Amino acid sequence: MPNTTKLLSEKALLAMPSSSYMNAAQMRFFRDLLNRQRQDLLDNATMTIDHLRDGEAEADPNDRATIEEENSLELRIRDRERKMLPRVEAALKRIDDGRYGFCEETGEPIGLRRLLARPTTAYSIEAQERHESRQRIQGK
Repeated sequence: MPNTTKLLSEKALLAMPSSSYMNAAQMRFFRDLLNRQRQDLLDNATMTIDHLRDGEAEADPNDRATIEEENSLELRIRDRERKMLPRVEAALKRIDDGRYGFCEETGEPIGLRRLLARPTTAYSIEAQERHESRQRIQGK
């Protein structure tokens, strides 16, 4: 009997037959992937806070300008990550609810390759394209 507590590799995940789509091992794989992603986002936010808090004032205006630009870039990156955190949380909730891996619009499987590329996605490629097209038309 295979060890069901061991996490799959991406290669093993992709080698599974389509009939085993979103089985317990695959759900564990994506839960672990999303939990690691969530922890990375939280760790990065903490490091940024610590970095900005510990920053020393530079006397040289050029050095100060460089540091301010670096801090600005770091904050933009963290803002992007901050917006990602709710998507990670929503994906983890879909795993808990048993809806993960299935398109929220059509109910069809999203596909393992797409989930590996975008673990937080809630739509198949086709549904996502329709969703983005509607947003463009509405000017959002």
